[in-house]
Amino acid sequence: MRVFLIGYPGEMGGANTEAWHTIKLWRRAGIEVHLIPTWGRDDVWRRRLAGLGCKTHHVRPEDLERVPGLAGSPVVGMCNQQFTENAHRFRALGCPLVWVNCMTFLFEHEKRSFARSGLPDAFVFQSEFQRSQIEPQLAEFGYRAATGHLIRGAFDLRAWRFRPRPHGPGEPFVVGRMARPDLDKWSRDTWAVYGRIQYRNRWARLLGVDSRTQAKLGPAPEWAQCLGPMAMPVPEFLASLHCLLPLNGGARENWPRAGLEAMAVGVPIVAENQWGWREMIEHGVTGFLGDCQEELAHYAAVLAYDEELRREMIRKARKRLEKKLANPEVLWRGWRKLFRSLPDSRDAVA
Repeated sequence: MRVFLIGYPGEMGGANTEAWHTIKLWRRAGIEVHLIPTWGRDDVWRRRLAGLGCKTHHVRPEDLERVPGLAGSPVVGMCNQQFTENAHRFRALGCPLVWVNCMTFLFEHEKRSFARSGLPDAFVFQSEFQRSQIEPQLAEFGYRAATGHLIRGAFDLRAWRFRPRPHGPGEPFVVGRMARPDLDKWSRDTWAVYGRIQYRNRWARLLGVDSRTQAKLGPAPEWAQCLGPMAMPVPEFLASLHCLLPLNGGARENWPRAGLEAMAVGVPIVAENQWGWREMIEHGVTGFLGDCQEELAHYAAVLAYDEELRREMIRKARKRLEKKLANPEVLWRGWRKLFRSLPDSRDAVA
């Protein structure tokens, strides 16, 4: 089966990194993957993709109809505005459309596209929380529940080395988080919550802070370090933490990749008891979910004082990744079902 992805992988951002992991999942299942970058050129990623056997078509927007093999092939977009803006052209070529919205709301460009060209043939929801938020918004466009598929975001566990950082009694306990420099990703209460952690030798590290997010957070306390976006590789950053404590400033997490990455490296998570975190974390088993700032700080302190519990959570979270959340066989079953549901595609997917 041949599939076209509209867009390109990248180093930062949920949709960009998920695209790379999804492509690897598809190739592992024998899918012929073609990509149309919109509309730039990245030779580093082109070489990586070619190494997997993928074909990149560098074309101008006006030349979409000339792409070899595109007509009639399924096309997939992951939070890519150019996908929605050209949906009518893909339709004219007889391409089944698959849309992956990584948010919990509809962008204006999505609404314009749905009103103009109709709904895609299939939607991917990465969490039940996201499905509950998006489906009602699609109703006015004639959405049918049968076109919605719950498929967790692809995550290649083989690319992450399990290396939890040990913590001894009285040693510095490092809590932190990483996120792109989007103001909605950062809470102005970060220092207040971190400061409530009742552990004397507590330290904090944040990755992804730019001038705007720094202004929202306020001056960093003496026990905290703020690093800029991509200041260091994420695996290295996570390996320096004892606990991941993400606090959002408006964004509602659908299926947070930062959580998957922390579990993969071996960093226990204390997260807000909301959104997709509830489906990712089993409270008290693979992490903690807090209902308020005091609870979040309390659970972080529990991990600082109880190393045996912390290590047990780390092991169980990694095991849950292996068996369920990042299991390629589980993830591929979802995609296979979706591809088989597309027009004229049932017999093309093994």
